[in-house]
Amino acid sequence: MHFSNNDMDEFPGTVGTTASLALRLGQVVFSIGSLLFMRMDVHFYNVISFCLLATVMGLMTSWSLTLATVDAISVVVRPQAHHSGLIAVIVVGDWVLSFLSLAASCSTASVLDFLIHSRTLTCDGYVCLQYQLSAVMAFFAWFLTFASALLNLWHLPSM
Repeated sequence: MHFSNNDMDEFPGTVGTTASLALRLGQVVFSIGSLLFMRMDVHFYNVISFCLLATVMGLMTSWSLTLATVDAISVVVRPQAHHSGLIAVIVVGDWVLSFLSLAASCSTASVLDFLIHSRTLTCDGYVCLQYQLSAVMAFFAWFLTFASALLNLWHLPSM
């Protein structure tokens, strides 16, 4: 599928479109939500997978907020030129963060499953619920980042 320069602005989900802005804002909301649920308990740093999730969600928040700003400016200004180098950097960043967030959310979910079903280690119901909600929000953030990476990757060869 080949697009002319006028059609590139209408390609849904790529940088500079309203769909991309919506994806980025969703990533920001879910990654901040995951961080907030994780940070409600001050002892989350005792488990390495919880620390990994907090670190990756912090990275995702800053990455997505930066690209949401770029998308918002692009939607308002409507620049005509899309640079394949910029799109390639965004694709690589999205892929890296996508895999990191999937790994972090899966490791958090598996540690939580172990803590809940362990007979020696107890997990307070309220604290475990917070961690579970944090992992769920991280999965949602992963899904949106993965969708953004796929859409931008799909757009890259047409440039």
